[in-house]
Amino acid sequence: MSPINFNGLDTNVHGPIRLGILTALQMDGALDFTTLKKRLETADGSLNLHLGRLEENGYITSSKAFVGLRPKTTYRMAPAGRKALTAYLKAMRQLLDVLEGGKAEVD
Repeated sequence: MSPINFNGLDTNVHGPIRLGILTALQMDGALDFTTLKKRLETADGSLNLHLGRLEENGYITSSKAFVGLRPKTTYRMAPAGRKALTAYLKAMRQLLDVLEGGKAEVD
């Protein structure tokens, strides 16, 4: 059996809030800040921090607009984010296969 390489996991994806953001955007398309906050049940500051990190790494994009007098920020998955999420899920699937006694080899 090959050793399991945890160093290959993307730390920009790994974590419940970031993984939740990317998963929500992958499944539902563009979402605004308020919707993400409610879906992930997290505080404004925490969500903002994680959204900023994902945007800095090119995994998501944002667009700002005003609805009436209120600002509204909408987030979308970028191609790099799709690729990172796919790679992360593949690594986790391989790990699960090994843990469950499957025959998959871990890269």
